[in-house]
Amino acid sequence: MSDQLNEDAVLQRLRTGEPFRQDDPLYAHFSALVARTIRLCVAMNAQATELDQVRSRLSDIIGTAIDPSTTIFPPFHTNFGRFIRLGKNVFINHACSFLDIGGITIEDDVQIGPHVNLTSESHPLDPADRKTLLLQPVVIRRNAWIGAGATILPGVTIGENAIVAAGSVVSRDVPPNTVVAGVPARVVKTL
Repeated sequence: MSDQLNEDAVLQRLRTGEPFRQDDPLYAHFSALVARTIRLCVAMNAQATELDQVRSRLSDIIGTAIDPSTTIFPPFHTNFGRFIRLGKNVFINHACSFLDIGGITIEDDVQIGPHVNLTSESHPLDPADRKTLLLQPVVIRRNAWIGAGATILPGVTIGENAIVAAGSVVSRDVPPNTVVAGVPARVVKTL
């Protein structure tokens, strides 16, 4: 099977959202894609000195053009890249990490502070099955603001206009027009 066919098969397999085990016949091809993404991220973070260069290099990593209105400050880290979708007028500050194998969608006008972690993947609690990937998308709706050092866990949707306070760990959906804070994050204010 050609590299492109293998890549297409991996992407199709991951899009199902089903658990992805190390004994899956496509796992070696998946690992190669992850290694490629890591190499590209390291190069981007070391060499891209202008915002247009960051957009261009990250566009290569995610496989789709990033709108010129979107700003990403390096360093930026992702383990897969192909399942990141960025809207227009998005701002991503320094040192963010997006684990996107389960999918990450960021809609228009979202602001993301420094050191934010978005993770769309997890593992089973059962130690015998711990290396299996469990995939659940993260969605950040229009005009949300994610504060510095916040962590958004798999399967979470941040509602439109919502604010996640700095340092929060978000393990469940955030309603639109609310502020959440804490570990675990809870609604502390309605906008």
